[in-house]
Amino acid sequence: MVTADAFAAISDSNRRYLLEELRRGPKTVNELASGLPVSRPAVSQHLKVLLDAGLVRSSPEGTRRIYSINPDGFTRLNIWVDQFWSE
Repeated sequence: MVTADAFAAISDSNRRYLLEELRRGPKTVNELASGLPVSRPAVSQHLKVLLDAGLVRSSPEGTRRIYSINPDGFTRLNIWVDQFWSE
């Protein structure tokens, strides 16, 4: 269930960075945190916002969680934006 506004979620530059990294392939929090000037807990908080907005998904792999892009979330964004160009 999507509970957060996807546009609000992508308004933050750190979250956009995370999405760009995940577009290249699934990653762990530690892998994502290595490219940002914020703490690992802060990266986890940013990922939570993206998860709540339906833009990212996570799956357990042993003791880690692997994060990846959720295409369905971006499809919803694309449909909304496309309505302004379909005339």
